[in-house]
Parts: sequence; structure tokens; C-alpha cells
Amino acid sequence: MPAPPPSRRRAILRRKALPYLLLAPALVTFGVFKAYPIVSSLLLSLTTGSGANTRNAGLANYRKLLDDPLFWTALGNTARILVVQVPLMLALALGLSVALHAALVRFRTVWRLGIFMPSVTGLVATGVVFAFLLDTDRGAVNSLLEAIGLSGVDWLGDGFWARMAVVLVLTWHYTGYNAVIYLAGLQGIPKELYEAAMVDGAGPLRRFFSITLPALRPVLLFTVVLSTIGTLQLFDEPYVLTRGGPDNATLTVSMYLYDNGFRYFDFGYASAIAYALTLIVSVLGAVQMRLMGERE
Repeated sequence: MPAPPPSRRRAILRRKALPYLLLAPALVTFGVFKAYPIVSSLLLSLTTGSGANTRNAGLANYRKLLDDPLFWTALGNTARILVVQVPLMLALALGLSVALHAALVRFRTVWRLGIFMPSVTGLVATGVVFAFLLDTDRGAVNSLLEAIGLSGVDWLGDGFWARMAVVLVLTWHYTGYNAVIYLAGLQGIPKELYEAAMVDGAGPLRRFFSITLPALRPVLLFTVVLSTIGTLQLFDEPYVLTRGGPDNATLTVSMYLYDNGFRYFDFGYASAIAYALTLIVSVLGAVQMRLMGERE
């Protein structure tokens, strides 16, 4: 078979190279801003010291992590907040979305806008505002409790109540965001399913558990995984609200990572914490996908 002429070969090469040329900007951007930091931080986690005194430490940072009580305290605090906050927030979001999806509710657009507004508020601003509201002596929340005959709570000075304050802030900030996602899922459920169920005599609870929840399963999985990842990376709210106190009761893994990296300048150990957190997030995400995901 005779070889194609040079002009045809160049045309074939240009046609084959075109997809790579179009993908090149995205690949270069990904490599510079994603792949390089990931690989660099992995190599950094195998070192100790800083600046000119940086030296190879092998797996010493990871062994130190296993014996570090403050890391386990931070991980325990994060887990406690996660176990309480995520189910509470998603249950509230689901209830709100079902209520606002009902045809009987008037001014639904206004209500939907109202519940979504907290999620567009800046995280630092949210923390500052709640720090004023939850102040033990002059906070509006304690004033309200005392006005109705209840004792004020040391929201930011007691370990248990400080964690509850973080849960309260997170729930206020993210419930509307998840409710809007559920609303989008509810609007995709065919009305004919509900009409057929009503003809068969199914009540509201039966329709909710037999139609709404199964139909929302992919959306629920998405929000559970997303909320879990977000809570495990929790930093802004507790940092502004409590600075990790009292007595490290609200210290989270991300805050501990930040302290080691940018207060103590131990970037190797901070990188090891980051990879440990990545491993925990990956395992939890895989377990949730396995438990709640679709089975073929």
C-alpha cells in the first residue's frame, strides 16, 4: 500500500494532535495547581524541620501521629460534632424541603429564599455574630433563656456546650443549602406516583417512606457524603467562635493541621496530618457509598 503524500500525512497528524492541544490548558492547570501540590505535600510529609534545616525523616511523622494525644483529641472532637450535626442538619433540611414542596404552602419562593440566605453568609462573619449571640454574660441567647425563667448557659466556656455551639452554627449555616438540594430532588419525583398511592389509600407517612425517601436516595447519598467531608474539614466556625477551646474541647483536625503548619512551622508534620485526614475522608466516603449506594 503506497504511503500517503506529505500534505495528507500532516493533515492526519494535525487532526490527531488537535484533541491534545485542546486539552492541554486544562491538563497544565490541573498539573500545576492540583497534582503538583498533592505530590509535593506527600514528599513534605516525609521530612522534618523547616527552611534550610529540612531533612528526610521517612515515616517518622506518621509514627508521631499515632502517639500524639492532641491529634486524637482533635479527631474525637471532630467525630462528636460530625455524629450530632450531620444527622440533625439533614433531618431538618429534609423536613423543611418536604414542607416547602407542599402545594398548600403560600409564598413558597419567599420561604425558600429565606432558608437559603444563611448559606450565602460568610463563614467568618457567621462565627463573629454567633460569638456575640452566645456570649455568657451579654449574649442575646442567654438573655432570652433568662427571660423565660431558664438559667443561662456557659456556651463558650464549657467543653460540652462549646461543641453544641459549633453544632448550632453549622446547622444554621448549612441546613438551607441542603434543603434546596432536596427541593430539587423532590421536584423530579413524578406526581403520578403520589396520585396512585392516594387512590390506593396511602396516607402522608406511607407516601413519604414508600415514595419520597426511595426516590431521594441518590440525593440523600450526595448530601451525606458532602456534609461528612465538609465536617471533617471543619475549621472556620470553631476557629472564629472558640479558637479550639476551652481546653481543646473544640479543636478539630483541620485546626490542629493549621497550628502545626502556620504557628509552629512544622510543615512535614502538618502534611502528615493532611494525608491522615484524606485517608479518613476517603474511607468514610467509601463506607457511606457502600451502605447507601445503589446496588446493581
